[in-house]
Amino acid sequence: MSHEADTMSTGENLTTTPITTDILRGALDLEHTAQGVLPHRLPAWARAQNTDPQLAMAEAQPSGVRLAFRTRATTVELDTLPTKRSYVGAPPRPDGVYDLLVDGRLTARSSVAGGNVLTIDMTAGTAEQRPGPPGTLRFGDLPEGPKDIEIWLPHNETTELIALRTDAPVEPVPDRGRAVWLHHGSSISHGSDAASPTTTWPAHAASLGGVDLINLGFGGSALLDPFTARTMRDTPADLISLKLGINLVNADLMRLRAFAPAVHGFLDTIREGHPTTPLLVVSAPYCPIHEDTPGPSAPDFSRIGDGQLRFLATGDPAERASGKLTLNVIRDELARVVRQRAAEDPNLHHLDGRELYGEADYAELPLPDELHPDAPTHLRMGERFAKLAFTPTCLNPAI
Repeated sequence: MSHEADTMSTGENLTTTPITTDILRGALDLEHTAQGVLPHRLPAWARAQNTDPQLAMAEAQPSGVRLAFRTRATTVELDTLPTKRSYVGAPPRPDGVYDLLVDGRLTARSSVAGGNVLTIDMTAGTAEQRPGPPGTLRFGDLPEGPKDIEIWLPHNETTELIALRTDAPVEPVPDRGRAVWLHHGSSISHGSDAASPTTTWPAHAASLGGVDLINLGFGGSALLDPFTARTMRDTPADLISLKLGINLVNADLMRLRAFAPAVHGFLDTIREGHPTTPLLVVSAPYCPIHEDTPGPSAPDFSRIGDGQLRFLATGDPAERASGKLTLNVIRDELARVVRQRAAEDPNLHHLDGRELYGEADYAELPLPDELHPDAPTHLRMGERFAKLAFTPTCLNPAI
């Protein structure tokens, strides 16, 4: 539908356009709130089956979600209500970043002050939210004439969208015929310590590969949940990838006996809706603390004095004998499962995550907190994924 009929004048000669699914990409659901709308990356039925506060927080953080519209506007304003996180005992987190793209090119970055603050105590396992005011994002002096605008929302900050205002009418971006890439992974896929929403490794890879991203990277929550598999089954996609491993180790969620059947079940479910879609299974990138040491992971508060929160592995390598998972154990199992299934599923592929970030990379660009890559590493991983995965023999046979 056209948005022109739904706009109304404001005091600055701007018009307000309803924020609906036809100008929002990367979200699978749009919840109406008291102030506006809240994008979700899991549908309502899946959220109803979830009992984990970590996943509830992660899926509501709009990694890969962006407003996308065509307009002649030279001024764009967006009112939002962020929910920012604060961790007890950890350094303050920076405000979330919004990326503005004009005709596919990064043009500006900004942040919204204020908002709610969620204070998390990882030691006590508690969280307390303090309400705060909404804020306004403003992009001015944009190029004249018709153009495609994308506003990528902060990948790590829950963002209620309240109002979109422009000085010219807005309409949905026409279909450009790009392949849709559906990806699921951990906090690294979510964005962890990337500099901005378009520089998470999946967003960077999508840009290089010329595909439209739906990012189901959930911090701490790539745990083979059946409702996530059903969500992927039901989501239209031309290319699919799964990055599995690190969360299963650092949550110490299951043992080897359960792991391979759970992977088979996850893949079976996806294949119910996507029987021949190119599907890539990616193991974990290199992470020294968990290569051969089981989880769970825990914050190392003894080292907080230098201003950087770090994590450590609390398991015992000897526990592998009783079925505890490590990254090397999981990599071997994933390779075996894919090799077994690929005999009858030629569109199923495997990628060792150490090809994205390996031991030599760690020597050059170590993980600042021993779990998550920094901003330059995200770019490197995105470039490598695009070269390795978006090829005629892997994820994108149309290339």
